[in-house]
Amino acid sequence: MTLVENPIFARLYGPIAARQEERGNRALRTELLAGLSGRVIEVGPGTGLNFARYPAEVSEVVAVEPEPHLRAQATEAARTAPVRVRVVDGTAARLPAENGSADAVAISGLLCSVPDPRAALEEFRRVLRPGGQLRFYEHVRSHDTAFATAQRLADVVWPRLMGGCHVTRDPLPDIRRVFEVERCRGFRFPATAWCSPVAPRIIGSARKPR
Repeated sequence: MTLVENPIFARLYGPIAARQEERGNRALRTELLAGLSGRVIEVGPGTGLNFARYPAEVSEVVAVEPEPHLRAQATEAARTAPVRVRVVDGTAARLPAENGSADAVAISGLLCSVPDPRAALEEFRRVLRPGGQLRFYEHVRSHDTAFATAQRLADVVWPRLMGGCHVTRDPLPDIRRVFEVERCRGFRFPATAWCSPVAPRIIGSARKPR
């Protein structure tokens, strides 16, 4: 079942993401996924850029992508992944997985665009086994007042151009309400991006309480 269609953004995403990979995103994806093992549910994989970075200890990746054009590209990327990847339809709030069936959930650039981030996080918790991990890499609202003001202005137009992406969201407090955050670091990406509304970012891991 096709639940989300965003054909314009889906076609823009590939070239934009490719440029970001060359600027350092590839290393950040490796950091995001390092040390994972077992069964992983990746929510919103886009074109599948994370697939090549999964460690060999991962037995299966279930990649849940609702946008048809991106899902087709992710399916192609899965063919050459170093681990088994199964690309399926679904949304962050309705994952096609049983309770406690995943060792980890991985997200990157997702919570900015889902309709209800808290509901999505609760769904991630549902599918994780006790002690399972959430790995997250997200852009966030800046702590700098002037920059945050610029983000609010950009947010008037940005979601319409970028597939519903909101640059004013701050997902970390919601993550803390649902999970136990183990580590999180904030940074600017790229380091020289002083005017990009998605430059402030966080990367880290959290755990479902046992």
